[in-house]
Amino acid sequence: MGLQKQQDLSRREIRRLDRRESIMDVAAQSFLERGYAGTTMSAIAAALGGSKGTLWSHFSSKEELFAAVIDRATAAYRARLSEILAAPRNDLAATLKMFCTSIVEKVTSAEAIALHRLVVAEAGRVPEMGPIFYERGPRMTHRMLADFLTQEMEGGRLRTDDPMRAARMLASLCVYGTQQQLLWGVIDHVSDADKAGEVDRAVDLFMRAYAI
Repeated sequence: MGLQKQQDLSRREIRRLDRRESIMDVAAQSFLERGYAGTTMSAIAAALGGSKGTLWSHFSSKEELFAAVIDRATAAYRARLSEILAAPRNDLAATLKMFCTSIVEKVTSAEAIALHRLVVAEAGRVPEMGPIFYERGPRMTHRMLADFLTQEMEGGRLRTDDPMRAARMLASLCVYGTQQQLLWGVIDHVSDADKAGEVDRAVDLFMRAYAI
């Protein structure tokens, strides 16, 4: 393949990726402002100024588009969690605190609170919405943590139990307080000290239950 043809292909791929990003930008705004049910592929295509065919060439359904928006919103977060769990460690509690700090930072962000409110408000009326969000968001976090806890249990550092159940328990301890208050509008801000305190309490309770 000639150099010019390779360059042309690269430019086309860049344009395609840019178009995909633009679609997700418009879709993310529409989902948050109009809700999942109120967002249509036709409206997204109109907002982009292109044809429905162009939109459908990137995403075959609104469900696929919503999943892609969730994936993009959580990509950097998942990468950070992977780094934390893959790093050399001598102190299990310290590793779990770093992991939980990332969880708390993410779930208390304005973007995450808006998305959670959207899912809770519409999941009962739009059955596919909740599972998409759960599979792309909380379940991925739980699965990553469960794989890590499996190693710790097999290594004799934690009491043996269902690692997925243990992961869900720790994640739940991280979000039961400040995130819930933000979701309900009881508070509109969480200080760094409050986040740190939540993490310390969550990991302390978890270690009391599982540490050997």
